[in-house]
Amino acid sequence: MEAAMSDMARSIDTVWVLLAAALVFFMQAGFALVEAGFTRQKNTVNIMTKNLIDFSTGSLLFFAIGFGLMFGTDIGGVIGTPDLFFSNGWEGGIPGLAFLIFQTVFAATAATIVSGTMAERTEFKSYFFYSIAVTAIIYPVSGHWIWGGGWLSQLSTPFHDFAGSTVVHSVGGWVALMGAIALGPRIGKYNGKKVNAIPGQNMIYGALGVFILWLGWFGFNPGSQLAASGPDNASAIAHIFVTTNLAAAAGTFSALVTSWLRFGKPALSLALNGALAGLVAITAGCNVVSPAGAVVIGLLAGVLLVFSVTFFDHVLRIDDPVGAVSVHGINGAFGTLMVGLFATEGGLLYGGGFSLLWSQIIGVVAVAAWSMAAGYLLFKILKVTIGLRVSRRVEEEGLDIYEHGESAYN
Repeated sequence: MEAAMSDMARSIDTVWVLLAAALVFFMQAGFALVEAGFTRQKNTVNIMTKNLIDFSTGSLLFFAIGFGLMFGTDIGGVIGTPDLFFSNGWEGGIPGLAFLIFQTVFAATAATIVSGTMAERTEFKSYFFYSIAVTAIIYPVSGHWIWGGGWLSQLSTPFHDFAGSTVVHSVGGWVALMGAIALGPRIGKYNGKKVNAIPGQNMIYGALGVFILWLGWFGFNPGSQLAASGPDNASAIAHIFVTTNLAAAAGTFSALVTSWLRFGKPALSLALNGALAGLVAITAGCNVVSPAGAVVIGLLAGVLLVFSVTFFDHVLRIDDPVGAVSVHGINGAFGTLMVGLFATEGGLLYGGGFSLLWSQIIGVVAVAAWSMAAGYLLFKILKVTIGLRVSRRVEEEGLDIYEHGESAYN
């Protein structure tokens, strides 16, 4: 009877993780729609193709080499032992292949974050090689530090990132920042001191994409429990569902109100990104903060999103068509730091002292430094070898016809 119950629990856990992986996979559709909606119709095929390539090449490369570098036997706290084509498998509470596909969809998410920031001006061949580098090397290395038994997980107070505010989102956000700097702004974005808005083609696409991403996050965060059987796991999943949803709702509300107060109009585009900011920010601590704490984190994330977008656009003059650096990079780091304050066990505001907050600061800075350095080197190499940016004519007339030979609308 005991063996039968154990088998039943393992089966329930496996099905739950696979369902969560399917939800996270569906987030690719959300990213594609958000990016297409926030950019111009002449580049829609290019956007869709990049999102397709991110997942397909990401699946192959993470299976071939990335998984081993991330979860292989630790080498000096820095990297995992290479395990080509998952030959050594993985041992845990669920089948190794279930864990592989769950981690694969996370790796693809990190890669696809960059697509929107580099939209409308990037050579497709360069983006293809970028996508390979992120899922095969950049993401697995820093991921190993945190989830693979590396040095950040070995701190006296271990760094805490439950579902990937830093592991997934900040990595994608910081690499995106390096890509935007390497590319430069789109033609017509900045004229002298003037900052010109370049409206996206379809806010319906953008809104639908955010709803899909919100749905997918119910696999992203609760699925990271990696189990569903038994009362403890059931309670944990329910808790994570609630904190995830509350942070997203709070981020939407605060971004909408902040944009209304700053610009005189309640901006849908900023409210949508506010929802994503809340989701990204809560991802690190969704299992250890209270529902009330999740609301505070979401509210702060939405406000931070509005100011961050305008700071990058108007002060640094870095062109980010979809706001991915602010959503994923800035709010990924912010949410990770908030664990050190709002964790009900160990958080500074709950009497836990500075130890956890200090570990969070170390981890955020280390991953940011690695991601930006690796991203800078990658884009520098691509720029001087095969080229990074399309010609002026291609950019003005659209990447769809010149890069892909087809149009999204006929």
